[in-house]
Amino acid sequence: MIFDLAVIGGGVNGTGIARDAAGRGLSVILLEQGDLAGATSSASTKLIHGGLRYLEQYEFRLVREALAEREVLLRAAPHIAWPLRFVLPHHKGLRPWLLIRLGLFIYDHLGGRRILPPTRTLDLRNDPAGAPLQARYRRAFEYSDCWVDDARLVVLNARDAADRSADIRTRTRCAHARRENGLWRLFLDDGTDIAARALVNAGGPWVSHILGSIMGIAAPTRVRMVKGSHIVVPRLFAHDRCYIFQNADGRVCFAIPYESDFTLIGTTDEDYVGDPAEVAITPSEESYLCAAVNDYLRAPVSRSDIVWRYSGVRPLRDDGASAAQEATRDYVLELDVPVGAPPLLSVFGGKITTSRRLAEAALERLARFFPRLGPSWTADVPLPGGNFPWNGAAALTSELRARYGFLTHAAAARLTRSYGTRAVEILGDARRPADLGRDFGHTLTEREAAWLVDQEWARTAEDILWRRSKLGLRLSPQEVAVLESWLSSKCNHARS
Repeated sequence: MIFDLAVIGGGVNGTGIARDAAGRGLSVILLEQGDLAGATSSASTKLIHGGLRYLEQYEFRLVREALAEREVLLRAAPHIAWPLRFVLPHHKGLRPWLLIRLGLFIYDHLGGRRILPPTRTLDLRNDPAGAPLQARYRRAFEYSDCWVDDARLVVLNARDAADRSADIRTRTRCAHARRENGLWRLFLDDGTDIAARALVNAGGPWVSHILGSIMGIAAPTRVRMVKGSHIVVPRLFAHDRCYIFQNADGRVCFAIPYESDFTLIGTTDEDYVGDPAEVAITPSEESYLCAAVNDYLRAPVSRSDIVWRYSGVRPLRDDGASAAQEATRDYVLELDVPVGAPPLLSVFGGKITTSRRLAEAALERLARFFPRLGPSWTADVPLPGGNFPWNGAAALTSELRARYGFLTHAAAARLTRSYGTRAVEILGDARRPADLGRDFGHTLTEREAAWLVDQEWARTAEDILWRRSKLGLRLSPQEVAVLESWLSSKCNHARS
């Protein structure tokens, strides 16, 4: 079979492009060497935000586009994305109060905000947000951005693409690709090959490697590899707001409510050299993040408090910035079309927030090669399970409990936040807990695990516990081993 479009890379950009293209009528195949969201796209700070600090770098187009995309995603995926209020404590080391207020005024109005509430000022001596902070912090700004489950966003993009007839192949590496007789010929590591009329290289931190080693093409854009690391500790404060702390070195650090019982702290920004697959947080980064929040919090955080840590490599366009945190998060789409040859589009840079717009821009660049390409459509269509109001998760949880009376509130809420309206497809005709099969622990059942294998390409315990969910924070090593054994048996049976 000859596909219209082949996409290399199963991160947020690759799956977003595959979804958009499939919805416009193209035949699409996506190739991912590992699991969906297996690298950078599951290692973000998990925010949908305009990037307040990018205003200082005069990246107004990027900020405007990102701010507008917040509410697009809130409506498209209300099960995995929701509004979040950010508290920015002010002190003498920051920019003047009025200058920050002006910046937040621009931030409030640049992107056409309709759902999210505007900025306000806080008296930290009287507001609950002041309770966890040191007494010297007396006032703060509070503004709006959003939270997203980054890995599930990727999986839902892929699921929607597959629902629109795209061929999603995980754990399938493209070993070599070349132009041949007006088509792209891709040779896969399983010994097979495919053909496509156009090729998208959305390899993330491997984008230059794919161009050079797999296609034999020099990269037209220089990539700057920037490592971002995060730590997770037990919950540091009772309220549901996020803190944004300004560090003495000019970086910012977030402290974010995470998975009900934890706080996510990050990120670092360091230049990275080496294999992106080997990236890992260092002890010095852990100490840096602890120190960053300890400058603000009453109760200190130490490395011994860390229950999980992760790192990712951001493949940013090298714009010559002197410091890693100043490198642009904007994206570049490089189109390579020698005369009479099929097109190659390579994706450099980008961020979770603008991934849908990046996909639209990618299809715009490829439109002249597909005269019957349909119009853009993703701005108004929910992702799988997201066909309910942006503020309707609590009501959907209640409906799920009313329909399945044996579910605890915690179980129903987690299913809603993971699958939205598709939770009922998992639960089906169950009338009691036993109908869901084996209980792997912390509300994860055999029926849900089977769904993740059959519908969301999960193959290992890591896929389920750290990307399709974050239940890895809760399951014991013994429970993980039981799940891994069950998955091995199920996947081996499916192959036979």
